[in-house]
Amino acid sequence: MATNVEVSSKKPTINDVARLAGVSKKTVSRVLNNSPQVTDKTREKVTAVMGQLNYEPDPQARGLASKHSYLLGLVYDNPNTIYISDVQKGILSACRGTGYELIMHPGDFNSREMTDDVCQFVSRARIGGLILLSPISQVETLARRLQKSQVPYVRISPKQIDDAARVVVSDDKLGAELMTEYLVSIGHRDIGFITGPSSSLSTQQKFEGFCKIMQKHKLPVQESLVVEGENTFNTGVLAGRHLLESKNRPTVIFASNDAMALGVMKSAKMLDISVPEQLSVAGYDDSALATVTWPDLTTIRQPVELMGEFATRKLIKQLSGGAVTSEASKVVKPELVVRNSTREYS
Repeated sequence: MATNVEVSSKKPTINDVARLAGVSKKTVSRVLNNSPQVTDKTREKVTAVMGQLNYEPDPQARGLASKHSYLLGLVYDNPNTIYISDVQKGILSACRGTGYELIMHPGDFNSREMTDDVCQFVSRARIGGLILLSPISQVETLARRLQKSQVPYVRISPKQIDDAARVVVSDDKLGAELMTEYLVSIGHRDIGFITGPSSSLSTQQKFEGFCKIMQKHKLPVQESLVVEGENTFNTGVLAGRHLLESKNRPTVIFASNDAMALGVMKSAKMLDISVPEQLSVAGYDDSALATVTWPDLTTIRQPVELMGEFATRKLIKQLSGGAVTSEASKVVKPELVVRNSTREYS
């Protein structure tokens, strides 16, 4: 075992490890990739040197050596930065200790070149596999292109749109059903609903869930009380003001995410409408925003970090050639969280 290793102020390289361990660079590479061709004695010696040098292998170089990429890509087009951050936390948690690293890549859902752009990103950055967030996850042309190119991917999606090994389902329809059922149960009948972009599958699923419960209770879905937003705080302010200044003002506004719900609360404040005394407000996601305002927000808890973690485990399973287990077919269930922004209406 190597001893008395002098650590340079420079970042150590694989050549440094090989020289100090008295082995070839190829042997070090085999140790990094858990090759059975390395003896236990050699593996211990190389590992000891790496520890003394605090050597961390470059994932791209490691991938080149083993013909296996250790870089995962996260592709997104969503203005909700908190949502993206929470997904990223889950991915990084699942990557810890595996050797995989993450690269973020913004996409443009509305661009005709979006599929080409993502495929160029995979080739340029030597990405091993992709995690696709909604709405990009719903683009079938991209999924087919990745399959044809044999690029592993996992979609985070509002509903089951792919094989179990390639999708994590958030079940946005159920989440909207839970919230609408709750609002009806506490006496609300004139319910305002702020959707996300109409092209988004998540928006469609949430609106479908909302309509299902309204119809169940024989309540009309009033066109004048449904407004489209863009999942941002500012569009929540605008949509909220529109609803609150209408002749048929709702008693509660259900926004498709927490950022827009907080925008509604700002509009209510500007119009001197108290929440929840004169207006109830509900959101979706249970992001960090939900508890940093007063009154704190009634919302749907969507375990976003867990979805990112689950998607990463599925992707790594694909990359390692592992079989799909029964766990792969699980759906991440949303949960109603009642706080102080809603109250009974009579």
